[in-house]
Amino acid sequence: MKEETFSSRWALLISVLGIAVGTGNIWRFSRIVAQNGGGSFLIPWIIFLFVWSVPLIILEFTIGKYTRKGPVGAFVYLAGEKFAWMGAFVVIVSTAIMFYYSVVTGWCLKYLTGIFTDNLLLVEDYNQYWNNFSSGYQPVLFHLIAMLISAYVVFRGVKSGIEKVSKVLVPSLVVILILLFVRALLLPGSIKGFEFFFKPDLNLLLNHKVWIQALTQNAWDTGAGWGLILVYAAYAQKKEDTTINGALVAFGNNSISLLAGMTIFATVFALTTGDALREITVSGPANTGLTFISLPNLFRHMPGGFFVQNLFTFLFFLALSFAALTSLISLVELATKTLIDFGLERKKSISIVMIFGLLCGLPSSLNLKFLINQDWVWGVALILSGGFLSFAVIKFGVNKFRESILNTENNEFIFGKWFNILIKFFIPFQAIILLIWWITASFNWEKEWYNPFKAESAGTAIFQWLIVILFLLLVNNKIAKKVRNNNER
Repeated sequence: MKEETFSSRWALLISVLGIAVGTGNIWRFSRIVAQNGGGSFLIPWIIFLFVWSVPLIILEFTIGKYTRKGPVGAFVYLAGEKFAWMGAFVVIVSTAIMFYYSVVTGWCLKYLTGIFTDNLLLVEDYNQYWNNFSSGYQPVLFHLIAMLISAYVVFRGVKSGIEKVSKVLVPSLVVILILLFVRALLLPGSIKGFEFFFKPDLNLLLNHKVWIQALTQNAWDTGAGWGLILVYAAYAQKKEDTTINGALVAFGNNSISLLAGMTIFATVFALTTGDALREITVSGPANTGLTFISLPNLFRHMPGGFFVQNLFTFLFFLALSFAALTSLISLVELATKTLIDFGLERKKSISIVMIFGLLCGLPSSLNLKFLINQDWVWGVALILSGGFLSFAVIKFGVNKFRESILNTENNEFIFGKWFNILIKFFIPFQAIILLIWWITASFNWEKEWYNPFKAESAGTAIFQWLIVILFLLLVNNKIAKKVRNNNER
């Protein structure tokens, strides 16, 4: 069977950018910036872009292009069959995120359609509107719609599905964000938002929490360590430059975060009559306060009349829906590619992923507390995924990896021995320190931090991770055998 590839470098880059750019760039980024000192947060955020995100993205690009496999097959090749479980863990983390991310995507679609079906800007109480929606059965319906759209795109394949959709959605998302930014810039009082967004308080740089949040947001922002970029890179043409591609994706993604952040800060500071910072930092149920409660209420007060208010509300939720869908498609593709590596055809693989996605997303669509728990558990697990990825390269041999796989004749940039230090020490160090801080800080956050049945405790995350890891260790040989048998065909 002919190997699937993206048609061009542009197609690959725009598709991978679709992975990185998601709802986290638009609503999570602004909230985290506001909660951590505005411009003060941006300094460590940019630093971690260089020492965490860019190196991991380049690793994923290179590994995917070289092995032509998903995470499990890639780990078997790099680290050996004993560590197939690590690749499987990366897959499970991203798949678990897919189960509830489809629900979040459904929320975006609901509010997009609600402009027409519910006269969204005429709603008197947005808290009540959200509560009525989230407590009913509509989230199930929109979760199903989001999964079916994503599954259909993946079913169509790389060129006819992922590539075509990405070429439409990603540029459209950027154009919409630029339009929203220009409109926000013209609002009276918007300059106050820019001042807070870019003006740093250097004293806050001494607060370790600001640095921890900056690293966490970078992992969420760029998709580094998720295994998603690795999967898309498996479809890259063999002449592709993995180093420049990785850097372009990382910088392009963070540029979109900055654009979205400036737009939201300018809009909130210009239209809020009370405490603008509170509007941005408010979490609300499942961290939805800014997006589904505050912003619709602010858009209804935007100067220009009802048409302009509706237009920009529509554009905002259209951008949000596009961002969510491109990320969800990549999550579906990762699970599908894993089954393909086990020897199944794409049609059968996507059918299995779709069925499990529909069923396993139901608890999150029916219960916000369950969604919050899953977001907490598997969001933090991304740190482990990034650490495992660096471990695989270390096990293979960092210098060997750099000389024989990374530095090829197709790459415009050649990495020196400093890259060895970055992968061998800096990435693992960051992952270990972040996890240690997270666990120790939990002692102060929550009296029952050890309770595995609390929604957001260290105990629930560690408990679920251990169950998954122990299970994968038990079936490690079977996983490795599946991949080996498929490679021998």
